[in-house]
Amino acid sequence: MKSLSIIIALLVNTAFVMAQKPDSAGVPVKTKTVDGTVVTSANNLVANIALSSELTTLSNAINVSGLADTLSSGTITFFAPVNKAFEKLAPGFIDTLTQPAHKAELIALVKNHALSGRFTSKDFERQIKAGNGQTGFTTLSGGVITARINENRNIVLTDENGNQSIVTRLDIDQSNGMLFIVTAVLLPKAKE
Repeated sequence: MKSLSIIIALLVNTAFVMAQKPDSAGVPVKTKTVDGTVVTSANNLVANIALSSELTTLSNAINVSGLADTLSSGTITFFAPVNKAFEKLAPGFIDTLTQPAHKAELIALVKNHALSGRFTSKDFERQIKAGNGQTGFTTLSGGVITARINENRNIVLTDENGNQSIVTRLDIDQSNGMLFIVTAVLLPKAKE
């Protein structure tokens, strides 16, 4: 019985050490569970999005738009809408955007969820405080996302059309930036 306890203790220690195993740059690899899927900071954001069963619509949009390579390199902060967020859009909206004739619109939609650089929730909080309760961020599509903190201490994002999305999962480290899970799709400003 004592040797069984020792073996179990060794296995637990080994698992803990492996979970903290540094990547090739010597940085400890972090893992988080996102909707039942374990994602790791050793993966880029496109790879981690593809792993989650709650982000399949987004993953498809990234691939169809041709932005997988762009979003796999460079330093990016990405707001990932869950599948239910896309279901709130008008019926057929995403099906239309994934057609070749609407590729430019799909690219704008995906890029409207991405910021150049790596931002943590603490970075957002500091900038919101410095902006007297809200601050704006320019997305890769050129649009502006406004961020504020609501009465429940959630980060709330608002697109240029007034649509609001709540950040439900914060600070998911990626090899090329930071991932946040959000409740709604952030639409680019409608062209006039």
